[in-house]
Amino acid sequence: MTGNAETLIHDITETDQAVVAAFGDRMVDTLNSGALALMVSVGHRTGLFDTMAEMPAATSAQIAERAGLNERYVREWLGAMTVGNIVENDPSGKTYYLPREHAASLCRKSPTDNIAVFAQYIPLLGSVEDDIVHCFRNGGGVPYERFERFHEVMAEDSGQSVVPALETDILPLVPGLIERLERGIRVLDVGCGRGRALNKLARLFPNSQFTGYDISEDAVRYASQEARALGNDNTTFQVFDVSDLEHSGRPGPYHLITTFDAVHDQRDPLAVLRGIRKTLADDGVYLAQDIKGSSHHHSDRDHPIGPLLYTISCMHCMTVSLAQDGEGLGAMWGREKALEYFRESGFRNIDVHELEHDFQNYWYVCRP
Repeated sequence: MTGNAETLIHDITETDQAVVAAFGDRMVDTLNSGALALMVSVGHRTGLFDTMAEMPAATSAQIAERAGLNERYVREWLGAMTVGNIVENDPSGKTYYLPREHAASLCRKSPTDNIAVFAQYIPLLGSVEDDIVHCFRNGGGVPYERFERFHEVMAEDSGQSVVPALETDILPLVPGLIERLERGIRVLDVGCGRGRALNKLARLFPNSQFTGYDISEDAVRYASQEARALGNDNTTFQVFDVSDLEHSGRPGPYHLITTFDAVHDQRDPLAVLRGIRKTLADDGVYLAQDIKGSSHHHSDRDHPIGPLLYTISCMHCMTVSLAQDGEGLGAMWGREKALEYFRESGFRNIDVHELEHDFQNYWYVCRP
């Protein structure tokens, strides 16, 4: 036994054993929760939660048949759901049932946020763990193209949190904005992803013109296809690295510029914000959604999903920026840093809002 090991054993025996035991139990809970999150993601992607929500208690064979899936895999998945106390199991009839109260947080027709959508981040980020470990040892970052489903999951996330609230909660943060959109203004969405928000706005306000920029060719292709399918002739999506917006000479000005959870993972966030200010009309408004948090770790201890957000930051937002030799600001850059950057970019009038239904984000309304 090495000296270090002997020292560790001695130190442990001198500590509060109740605390040691409690923390060990907590780590076991963490392992179980992580595993369950993976299986919840599988249940979402295969449609099993949606299928079970519309069924009475049924056997694994009946559930598999209704869902069009392999029974053996469904049966094992139901085992995880049973021991995880997500579905109810009647051993006498060998049936399984998804309670309505649980379905409310797990189905695509959920009246509240579908938590199963967020569970997808766990396997998605796990797929690049080897790359991230390499970066811990050697620096650098993991490029966007390694995250094959990220824009798909983000679009689902946005589709249930941002898009439904645009007309009722988000646009009213700017007095008079809806009326201006109805009359007709030019709108730019920076880092538009799959364009769910912009395409919704284009349908709501046919007299306005909408442009979306994103670095991902796949995301822009998807957004453009959706725009055509919806008949949004007032919408254009373009592949463009928005870190170059400040010096690109691209046409402007725009009367409304938006970023939905898109600044912190850019190669050069400050350059993006300067570009937004330069491209914004003097009477325009910049509306930014970004992660609710502090620029200081200790102040985020009580954040309801703090560990999840820091994990997403480390394994996506920060690293995709570093992969471009960027700043690597990360999702948890925080309100203090955000306000500093907005002011440094030329915005003098900044209001910070929180929405009752949204504990994850701040909403910044910025004017020159």
